[in-house]
Amino acid sequence: MHCARSPKTFTALGQPGHLFDALTHHRHAPELHHHHPRPAVHHRQVSAARVLGALLDTLSGIWPSGQSLQGTPLGDVWAHPAAGGDGLDAGWVPFHKLSQWLAYSLLEPFEWAGVQVHEVDALTGLPEYRNGGLLLDAGVIVPRDASFAQHAMKPGDGWTIEWRALTVSLLDELAPRVRRLLGVDEAGFPLARLLEGGTWAAGRAIAAERRDGALPPVVVASDGTVF
Repeated sequence: MHCARSPKTFTALGQPGHLFDALTHHRHAPELHHHHPRPAVHHRQVSAARVLGALLDTLSGIWPSGQSLQGTPLGDVWAHPAAGGDGLDAGWVPFHKLSQWLAYSLLEPFEWAGVQVHEVDALTGLPEYRNGGLLLDAGVIVPRDASFAQHAMKPGDGWTIEWRALTVSLLDELAPRVRRLLGVDEAGFPLARLLEGGTWAAGRAIAAERRDGALPPVVVASDGTVF
């Protein structure tokens, strides 16, 4: 099990649940007049970005070695000539769809345990075939190549990277519009709720109206590490 390779987070036994302890416990440095460190303090809050960061740091080795940076597998990160940026990450477009999905799925368990997860909107929308398919089927994204659906795309194709990047950006534009219609604010209706109860379900529904089996409007030849 890969968790055993990160004993500082998952213990020597490779316990996935120890991620909770690693993110919410902090041991103070020993005071000079004590022979032993003071006991760990349980933090009652954690940022969503820290949850995602811990997942990326500890589980990066599970990704196939398709693309890497200084020997570290990058996972759902792709090179694109228009990506821009500076330094080591110049030219790379990070999505981390499955890692972010896992991070989102951990938010409620953390809160059930009495730990408030804040800055949830630091995570992005999920650039996958239901959210992205909704934008294609609804005509929000109109590909220049009208024959895009006639052949399978690859995750590293420029077309796929641009479609997914547009999906992330447009979900950010959609969220405040939905909030205004519902009469709620960002705290009461974060992006995670839009994804869970809105765009993913709507993407599947419109796909079912247009194609047998609710197939998405574009086929991506993936090994399961992206979609």
